[in-house]
Amino acid sequence: MTDDPCRALLAGADPDRLLTVAMAPLAAQARLVALYALNVEISRAAWASSQQLVAEMRLQWWRDVLEELGQGAPPRAGHPVLEACGFLQGDAPACAALDRLAEARRWDIWSEPFAGADALWDHLDATGGTLMWLAARSLGAPAAAEPVVRLHGSGAALAGWFRAVPELLARGRHPLPDMAVHAISDLALEGIGRMALARARRAEVPRAAAPALLAGWQAAPLLSLAVREPERVAAGTLGLSEFARRGRLAWGGLTGRW
Repeated sequence: MTDDPCRALLAGADPDRLLTVAMAPLAAQARLVALYALNVEISRAAWASSQQLVAEMRLQWWRDVLEELGQGAPPRAGHPVLEACGFLQGDAPACAALDRLAEARRWDIWSEPFAGADALWDHLDATGGTLMWLAARSLGAPAAAEPVVRLHGSGAALAGWFRAVPELLARGRHPLPDMAVHAISDLALEGIGRMALARARRAEVPRAAAPALLAGWQAAPLLSLAVREPERVAAGTLGLSEFARRGRLAWGGLTGRW
């Protein structure tokens, strides 16, 4: 089983994250690609149907699959992403973390607003933080590095969340606790602070795990832009030039600094 179907899925659904995979050792790339593709499949399940109970059932299917894998069952045959995730078989901690990610995706199904900024940060940690941690773990990061990776991952996830705001609003969701520009600036400042705290503890994360954290290579400048011009979030114009994007990615890949 090759990781080609997973790469094809990421090329369409998460191309920026796919770019960072090439910075990992060749032997580790298949696991990263499979893990990122699994994240795409789980996130898509929540949007699979406009009927909320059907979407719940599809998301629950993935949670059942993860429970089976964590208990040592082989991946269910016939699904290329699951087959590529055979390395998760018997890895109960990883599967439990992915179950938390899947549980957080239930927010996508319903239309309930976040109770406040803390609830949003919990969601970002459960999704972006979890994915970055499992990617770093697959590259050899020790358990002691998890808090640092999650700080960086949740901050990076906020930048991605900001960019998704217009689509979420169009789908009838309430992506931010407060859409006021000052509240958006405050969130962006907290995201910058989280990432700064993570960078201050960079020594706790082995260099080998850097490709996992480089998945957030655009986050810091995007959050800085959101601080200065928070109106861009709702307008859907929060983004970097292609030159800036490629430059930051190349610098990160060359230096291993995130």
